[in-house]
Amino acid sequence: MDVLANFAQSFIGLFQEGGKVFLSLAGGILPTLITLMTAVNAFIKLVGQERINRLAQAAGKYTLLRYTVMPVMAVFFLTNPMAYTFGRFLPEKYKPAFYDAAVSFVHPITGLFPHANPAELFVYMGIAQGIQQLGLPLGELAVRYFLVGVIVIFIRGLVTERLTVRMMRQRERA
Repeated sequence: MDVLANFAQSFIGLFQEGGKVFLSLAGGILPTLITLMTAVNAFIKLVGQERINRLAQAAGKYTLLRYTVMPVMAVFFLTNPMAYTFGRFLPEKYKPAFYDAAVSFVHPITGLFPHANPAELFVYMGIAQGIQQLGLPLGELAVRYFLVGVIVIFIRGLVTERLTVRMMRQRERA
């Protein structure tokens, strides 16, 4: 009888703990995310979707901007997964590299702009929790996380672009 009672107590305790975590999220990060998403959507409405589209097309002409500014803008303004649609402004040979850069940036942006990928904020929060336990500031972590992310997406964009161009040439020869 004690085994069943302990099992029942543990079973409901699991859901009680889940409820506590849910309430802490609802009172903490969710209002911040909703406010950020509202602000970004308001900014897009104020600036205009067409202007943002033109800016993206201009950025796609240059390699450095194509794999740094463009993915950052896409993930910031459109968030995950809509950010990948920014690739529509690029010629076919650049689209795989842009996708690679954009998909690689959905985690590094969450430290500064959690609205960009709230579903995977846990990656940054896990790192941040360890930094907090060490007594170190989170602001520097978020900035470094962002900057390293920009460097990595640029390298990934270049490598994927070269691989794509090589594969396209091989296909043309065959």
